[in-house]
Order: sequence, then C-alpha cells, then structure tokens
Amino acid sequence: MSQTALPIQQQESTGTRKTGIMQILKKNRWGYLFLLPAFLIFTMFLWLPIVKGFYYSFFHVDFVKGDEFVGWDNYKTVFHDPDVGTSIKNTLYYMGLALVIGFWVPIVFAVMISELRKFQGIVRIAAYLPNVIPVVVLYGLWRWFYDPVGPINAAITTTAGGEGIAFMTDTAWSMISLVFMETWQQFGSAMLLYLAAVISIPRDWYEAAEIDGAGVWARLRYITLPSIKGLIGLMLMLQVIGTSQGYQSQMAMLDGGPNNATLTYALLVVKYATARLDMGVASAMGVLMFLVMSVLAIIQFRLQSKGEN
Repeated sequence: MSQTALPIQQQESTGTRKTGIMQILKKNRWGYLFLLPAFLIFTMFLWLPIVKGFYYSFFHVDFVKGDEFVGWDNYKTVFHDPDVGTSIKNTLYYMGLALVIGFWVPIVFAVMISELRKFQGIVRIAAYLPNVIPVVVLYGLWRWFYDPVGPINAAITTTAGGEGIAFMTDTAWSMISLVFMETWQQFGSAMLLYLAAVISIPRDWYEAAEIDGAGVWARLRYITLPSIKGLIGLMLMLQVIGTSQGYQSQMAMLDGGPNNATLTYALLVVKYATARLDMGVASAMGVLMFLVMSVLAIIQFRLQSKGEN
C-alpha cells in the first residue's frame, strides 16, 4: 500500500501545480500579452547580441568567406595587445575623474534646490536644459569653449595673465576636459532623481531636528544622506557601468588622442570592429567587459542588501 500511495500523491501534487500554473496564466493572459512586445524587443536587441557576442569571440569573422573557428586566439590577442592595457588605464582614469568631478554635483544641486522657497521650478528647468542639447551641438559648442582662442582661455589670459591651456592637445588636460563637458551636460537628469528622493523625505523629520537645534550640516548628515543612500548606491553603480562603456565623446572630440590619452576600452572595441575589421577580437573584448561588469553588479547588490539589513 505504501509503495503505491507515494506515486499517486506525487501525481496529485504535480497535477495541482499544473492546474495552478494554468490558472495564473489564464488570469494574467492580458498582462503577459502586453509584455510580449517588450520581451521580444529585449530578446532581439539585447540578449541575442550578447549570446552572439559570446559565439563570435571564438571565431574569426569573415562576412565573405565565412566564419572560422579559432578557439581562444581572440582572447590571446586581447591580452597581448599593448593598446588594451592603455585603454584599461584610461578607462579607470576616466571612471575615477567622473566620480570625483561629476558624481557629487547632482546631489549638491538637488539638496540646494530642495531648500529653495521661490523659483524652484525655474531652477529645475535651467539645471536640466543642458541635458536636452543634441550631441552634435554640444561637441561643437565645447570645441569652441576649449579652443586656444576660445572664451575659457580668453578669460584665463585676461584675469590671470597666463598663456592659456591646451585642453584638446595636452595629454594632461584632454580627459579632464571631456569629463567637465559631460558633467555639465548630464547632471540634470540625475539631479531630478535625487531631488525627487529628497522631496519625498518627511518634513516632520527636519522640523523635529530644527527644534532640537540641528544645523544644516547635521540635517544633511543624519537625515538627508541616510534617507537617499539606496539611490546613491544605485546611481553609483549605474555611473560605473556607464563610464566603463564611455567612448562617444572620446571618439567624436579627439578620436582617442592626443597620443592615445583618451583611448578608452569601449572605444578600442569600436576601433577593432570598424577600423580594424576584426569582429572576433572586438567580441572577445565585449565578453570580458560583460563579465567584469556582471561581477561588479553582483558585489554592489550584495553590499547594498547587507546595508539594508
């Protein structure tokens, strides 16, 4: 009896699970139908390219003669190319500059704007306006700003009496100049997210702190920053991922120069794929970047989870 009862119970539980799954699918069929286009788009333009990137990283891609399996040769090329080491150093430098120069700017502006009693809407719009400037106009505008006879150098020579700075041709200033440009253009969108988080903090907390004699810095340290630390951690991870893939301004403004000073890892991937026509090595570099970013995302998620617990 006991030997035959167990399979029957398993069959009943399996049938119950199937019935429950069918009921859930039937109940939410319209929701799944609306999700289907987004799922297809993500599969076609995100997950399929990732899978094909892994595939092509083991092949010498030739669109005329056909693909040739080369095993780990593409990865060996990556590790032996001196430009890869240079691009990694430049990318880390670029990420560090973006954190030091640009990451705290939207937080400061969000806190300052939240304290305004008048004209807060106008200031929000003014802070966000650089974000809507087309990149073609942006690059042309900042090329003029950074020109040897442009307004920045004119101000330097007029006020300080110096010779000016070669922003675009000096290897010490080229990457810094790009980070300043991108900070000015992109901080508005992040500022709105921080501002929404700051405004959502209950005002009773600030009023109670003011009654207890807490000053501006005390309120910022013990109320504002702890309340938005989850958003700060998320934005930090997004900025690390975004800057690790940065290549657009480096390519459009300086094409990786001067003397490879702005040659980032992502820009080198693009150069391998387009200029050197080596899709296999470019795919291998993309796979390595994907793995590193995945590990960093997992570490950040676990640290954030521990901090919340």
